[in-house]
Amino acid sequence: MPIYSEKVMEHFMNPRNVGEIEDPDGIGEVGNPVCGDVMTFYIKVKDNRLADVKFKTFGCGAAIAVSSMVSEMAIGKTLDEAKKITPKLVADELDGLPKNKFHCSNLGAQALNKAIDNYRKKQAKRGKK
Repeated sequence: MPIYSEKVMEHFMNPRNVGEIEDPDGIGEVGNPVCGDVMTFYIKVKDNRLADVKFKTFGCGAAIAVSSMVSEMAIGKTLDEAKKITPKLVADELDGLPKNKFHCSNLGAQALNKAIDNYRKKQAKRGKK
């Protein structure tokens, strides 16, 4: 069984920002068919900042902890700052992840990025930046 840091266990046992945002500005979903983890991120944007971030994750404890941490790291950041949240940054914030669970941190960052891209596409369609 992998050894998880106290921070990973804390975010797994008490995940932050779980749920769905009604009428979100952007949605990003990623999945890993190998491990079966699926993450969906919902974002609300105000003045080019992430005013709210929520997630729904179907997966292992590490996937839930990563989703929780990514959401905490992203809230309040500008869209460009949030796009700079990397899997390594997420893993470092969680005081490390076992090697076989590192892919979970990729999923969290990817889902957030997809939600931001989704928001930007919607804005472009409306003729806004």
